[in-house]
Amino acid sequence: MSIEPLALGVCSWSLQVKSVAELKRLLDRLGTDVVQIACGDPHHAAWDEGDRMPEAAQQAGLRLTGAMLGFPGEDYTTPQTIQKTGGFGDPATRPERLERFRWGLRRTRDLGLSDLMLHAGFLPEPHDPDRQPFLDTLRRVSDLAAAEGVTVAFETGQETAELLLLTLRELNRPNVRVNFDPANMLLYDKGDPLRAVETLAPFVRSVHVKDANRPTTPGTWGEEVPLGQGQVHIRHFVQTLKKVGYRGPLCVEREVGNQEQRVADIAHGLRYLRDSLKE
Repeated sequence: MSIEPLALGVCSWSLQVKSVAELKRLLDRLGTDVVQIACGDPHHAAWDEGDRMPEAAQQAGLRLTGAMLGFPGEDYTTPQTIQKTGGFGDPATRPERLERFRWGLRRTRDLGLSDLMLHAGFLPEPHDPDRQPFLDTLRRVSDLAAAEGVTVAFETGQETAELLLLTLRELNRPNVRVNFDPANMLLYDKGDPLRAVETLAPFVRSVHVKDANRPTTPGTWGEEVPLGQGQVHIRHFVQTLKKVGYRGPLCVEREVGNQEQRVADIAHGLRYLRDSLKE
């Protein structure tokens, strides 16, 4: 099923669901069938359907924008813990995570999709001795994805837009793109989301819509807030996406609160986005 330009959807893991039936029920309640879906690794956002999840998602009539992969052992307690444990950052975990990435590629294809999103990990700065080994790992990621006909989109936030742009240009792979999350730029204190989306515009493949405030103490997390209540300036963000020519889906993400609170905040977010798109 096709997805119209700037269609409004939801990130499945934000709803804290464990089955496709529950996902479908909450999406119906929210008035959308557009969803970016968690791959469902047994250690991360698992699905009760197990290996049958892709078939169940397709039978439910969901319009899937792409798949999202997380890795066992990623620790988001503090910015420092995720820097140590996130993505492909730790050389010791790269081999096992490449195997998990292969699994994610198979799950993506089983879902009938060609886009897989993930956090690559904190990108080393130029002249860091681990930069080239890290880039070699990302080239391996690109090659594995290309062999399956998959585009891999690295999520923003754990580095500045300028460092991510430099890395994408160095990689120079047509199937390596960006999953843009404006709130992450603030939560990690890595720059202005509006300037960042303009910088990365040619590479933006998909978008999470989330709002946040910068940290008040360096080295700590910022605060995630409902859409329109933070420093992303969501209405301006939507207008900037239009200006740079983005026409893909807008998937609301909410990672704070219990399930009922998240559903309420996502419903508010969808309404807020509909109003923003009219401007």
